[in-house]
Amino acid sequence: MARTDPRASSEPAAFTGFADAAGSFFRRLAKNQDRAWFNAHKAEYEVGWQRPLEALLRDVREAIDGAYPHVDLAEPRVLRIHRDVRFSKDKSPYKTHVAGGVNLAVGDGSMTEAPAAVFLQVGATAGFAGAGLYAMDPEKLARFRAAVLDDARGKELARIVAGLEKKGFTLGAAETLKKVPKGVDPDHPRAELLRHKGLVVLYPGFDRAALTSRAVRDWLVKTSKQAAPLVEWIAFATR
Repeated sequence: MARTDPRASSEPAAFTGFADAAGSFFRRLAKNQDRAWFNAHKAEYEVGWQRPLEALLRDVREAIDGAYPHVDLAEPRVLRIHRDVRFSKDKSPYKTHVAGGVNLAVGDGSMTEAPAAVFLQVGATAGFAGAGLYAMDPEKLARFRAAVLDDARGKELARIVAGLEKKGFTLGAAETLKKVPKGVDPDHPRAELLRHKGLVVLYPGFDRAALTSRAVRDWLVKTSKQAAPLVEWIAFATR
């Protein structure tokens, strides 16, 4: 009996896992940064990594939608594997990882405009997942700082962050100042948050061995639901 080509089906493929836990495709890609090699192995990337990530993000988006009662989630997006080398000394044309996420449906919905409800990156070496807004433009940053300084909203954020840190989440940002912004008391109770020029949390418990099964889906759903109050806080504070 002839096999049915899965690409002929109108139904999206379900997530069953990535190609392997070691990221072997990306290890070989790192050593073969040329178009001819990539084109010869493109199907391996698409079948083993790109399509599984698309399926995983669709699944996670549906599962965490209820954790966002006040804002809609945008459609999942997988980032291009091609590097932007215009302003980089490193002219390697391909990234050695696959990455993508689900943003909130606010602003233009882009990953620089809207907070991410979940973001996942897996490659040849490290992997991570997180949520939040990694970098804020000047207007968003000003609104964020005003919200942190506001007694009620600032205390709410501090409670959310403290609860996530107890669960093993860690804070991050594209840039963190060495000192608090000008005009802010250095001893302000939320001084650490005020030094951030973005705000994300990295998820605890990343397990590469889980990448080849639906276990990674369950982990992403659980941790993304826990991060949802922070992501909604950021969305409404910076709009």
